[in-house]
Amino acid sequence: MPHGLVPTPVFLPVGSQATVKTLTPDDIKDIGFSMVLANTYHLYLRPGIAVVEQMGGLHKFMAWDRAILTDSGGYQIFSLASLRKVSDDGVIFRSHIDGSQHLITPELAIQFQEALGADIIMALDECPA
Repeated sequence: MPHGLVPTPVFLPVGSQATVKTLTPDDIKDIGFSMVLANTYHLYLRPGIAVVEQMGGLHKFMAWDRAILTDSGGYQIFSLASLRKVSDDGVIFRSHIDGSQHLITPELAIQFQEALGADIIMALDECPA
């Protein structure tokens, strides 16, 4: 991987919105982590994929020079049962922040994660009830 080897199995600290709460990147390294997890859903809604991309990608945005795994955001979308609708095209959902409507397809989920510059990306997953 471009940002170092990650032995598996591995435990990942979660930085949903591009930050691991209460810890600096140096703290995370000092603990011994070689990878963190960021959430595409949260980054898509705020600050936006384009903003992270303009800042030089997720690694620069987070000030993290090791590996990053992004999840697709599928779990977050599907946990908003009253705010989403599944179609053959993807998932239409309303933002929990401002109520705006969005469509995420499996292809877009991959494109977003590639634009973020993640080292490991996940396919859009559906969490059936």
